[in-house]
Amino acid sequence: MFDVKDTDLFDLEEEDFDTIIASDITFSGNIRFTKPFMIRGKVSGSIEATSDLVIDTDAVVKAEISAGRVLVRGRVDGNIVAKDMVFVSSSGFVSGDITSGQVVLEPGSRFSGRCTMTQNI
Repeated sequence: MFDVKDTDLFDLEEEDFDTIIASDITFSGNIRFTKPFMIRGKVSGSIEATSDLVIDTDAVVKAEISAGRVLVRGRVDGNIVAKDMVFVSSSGFVSGDITSGQVVLEPGSRFSGRCTMTQNI
């Protein structure tokens, strides 16, 4: 049986991220990045990336997201478009549409929106 958690997205440690928005930071605006990025605080606006995005457990993101892979452990209010994968963990909540090559909703996760799985984004 294939286990999605075998992917290296789950193996990333804090030191693997060039940028982390800490839990005590609130940011409003547009974010663009090309290296793995983690959000632990509050972000509103838009996020555009070619790399991995991790939305940590207590993070709250109100944004339109476009990235390579997205791991949601916290809350996202907005649409997510990911080239490769969107994974919503058991602590995660997404309110918005998800479009990706692969979508995983772990038992206990919450999702409200439409899901579209595509081959090429």
